[in-house]
Amino acid sequence: MGIPLDYAVRNLGRSPTRLLLSVVGSALVVLLVLTAGGFVRGMDRSLTVSSGDDNVIFFGAGSEESVERSEIGPSVPSLVMASVPGIRARMGAAYVSPEVHMQSTVHVRPDDPDNPQLLIRGITPTAWLVHAGTRIIDGRAPERGRDELVIGRLAYQRLGVQPTTLRPGSRLWIHDHEWSIVGVLESPGSVIESEIWCPLTDLQLAVKRDNLSCVIVTLGEGEFDDADAFAKQRLDLELIAMRESDYYRKLAAFFSPVRAMVWVTAILIASGGILGGLNTMYAAFASRVREVGALQSMGFSRRTIVKSLVQESVLAALAGTLVAIVAGLLLLNGITVQFSLGAFGLAIDPSVILLSIGVGFAVGVIGALPPALRCLRLPITEALKSD
Repeated sequence: MGIPLDYAVRNLGRSPTRLLLSVVGSALVVLLVLTAGGFVRGMDRSLTVSSGDDNVIFFGAGSEESVERSEIGPSVPSLVMASVPGIRARMGAAYVSPEVHMQSTVHVRPDDPDNPQLLIRGITPTAWLVHAGTRIIDGRAPERGRDELVIGRLAYQRLGVQPTTLRPGSRLWIHDHEWSIVGVLESPGSVIESEIWCPLTDLQLAVKRDNLSCVIVTLGEGEFDDADAFAKQRLDLELIAMRESDYYRKLAAFFSPVRAMVWVTAILIASGGILGGLNTMYAAFASRVREVGALQSMGFSRRTIVKSLVQESVLAALAGTLVAIVAGLLLLNGITVQFSLGAFGLAIDPSVILLSIGVGFAVGVIGALPPALRCLRLPITEALKSD
């Protein structure tokens, strides 16, 4: 014989204060897990979306960990174009993008001290073909020879200013050189959104550099093995070919300790919340010892009673989980977080929500089992005499 579910539902309303504490406590624990999951998913997504599935990077040998340290000759783009078969093309324009990547201090005003560094990317017009997900949402593309640049829509957070400060028509100072902002670029979910792009030759002149950091190509009918074979055969160029997705996957692996630290912190704080919930449930169930004894005297088994008490706790915890998920989607989803490569938004996707529901269910079960088992330790006669 089992106890009906509506018995557990009715018991929830017997003590509004206890119900509120249970719901709020569960919501806080789940919200913390939701935030940690959104952080990890957002970071992983930003390093995944940044890469094209068909893109291959050619950069200097020994620079696998950071393309900013790479240096290759200015002749590499033409050699790659002529030697690697199957490169995608559109209207005669090959998807070959020679680029300079460098971290540099950026000043909103020339006298600003200790400004943060941003990734500056020197590009040619073919970069917009190779990086297909990147587009200008305000203004226009920069023109060569005019000291113009476009800025990622999240770069303002790295610089600690308001978005309106970096609109088209504003100025920035890089390497004591004044640049005009002519556009704002967007690359949804990618670290590119916190970068600065400018014409390749203008950047080379400003920093007195004639070499490149890398060449990125998009393969059409070609195979990665063809690109890899070219890099290995041309020993004089000292090149390495790597899929762009593999490069960003390595970067993601580099940040795995950060993700682990976020999870450990979330687990520790959530454990404290669960212990607080246990105290609440102990206090709540201690006043129901007589009720538990009465249920046993009516013929309900201890297992059935424990099941009913757990159902009651799980219902309260899932109510708190629902509150946390709604709050997370409304208040946390998309919130920008800065890290060394740029910025990314918290991503509360279905997998994070599913994890949060599982945590909420676990909070309900863990919070109810120890107090319920303690209530059932007393013999029925003593339980019925309990105040």
